[in-house]
Amino acid sequence: MIKILIVDDEKPICDLIDINLSAAGYYCKSVQDGMKAIDMIEQEQFDLILLDVMLPGVDGYDIMEYIRPLKIPVIFITAKHEVKDRVKGLKLGAEDYLVKPFDVVELVARVEVVLRRFNKTMQRLEAGDVIVDMEARKVTKAGKPIVLTNKEYGLLVLFIQNKNVALFKETLYEKVWGDEYIADSRTLELHVQRLRKKMGWENNLLAVYKVGYRLEI
Repeated sequence: MIKILIVDDEKPICDLIDINLSAAGYYCKSVQDGMKAIDMIEQEQFDLILLDVMLPGVDGYDIMEYIRPLKIPVIFITAKHEVKDRVKGLKLGAEDYLVKPFDVVELVARVEVVLRRFNKTMQRLEAGDVIVDMEARKVTKAGKPIVLTNKEYGLLVLFIQNKNVALFKETLYEKVWGDEYIADSRTLELHVQRLRKKMGWENNLLAVYKVGYRLEI
């Protein structure tokens, strides 16, 4: 399982990130102090580090200097939004730089991109009795294979990676169709209906008023 360290001095933010990345299938640990973060990095192996800049003990830039020789990918997550701050973070070797406040769906997407870049992608997703073998591109429910179209499969992966999170129609359409969402189109609705029926998720894959859909597991 992919292991991610969250380093942020605000525990509510750590908890928010932890909940959403855990729902997407990642194993997370969090710490709110710079020196404690370094201690944890020395003691355990992580596939990715989400790093705040303004931390007690040691700031994120100094921690980045320590991490760089270890070849662990880092995404800065910080309130420091000026161009000079972004440039500094990227020049220090960070793979990405996300400014607070951020959308958790965007965060999960950025995490996926960075992990793919380092060939550290998850091979398996689970949601209840549903298992998705990402490498073989196979889906089973209670051990029985489920045949999905490419678009249905794309939607399924997004929903499982964002369990219990409301996803905007625009986000779903952009990620799966790679195009801008057209408000009067029923394409997305029809695909969700078919996916709901095939997966037996009539009570799990819910419409969220004026937003989109949420998979409750």
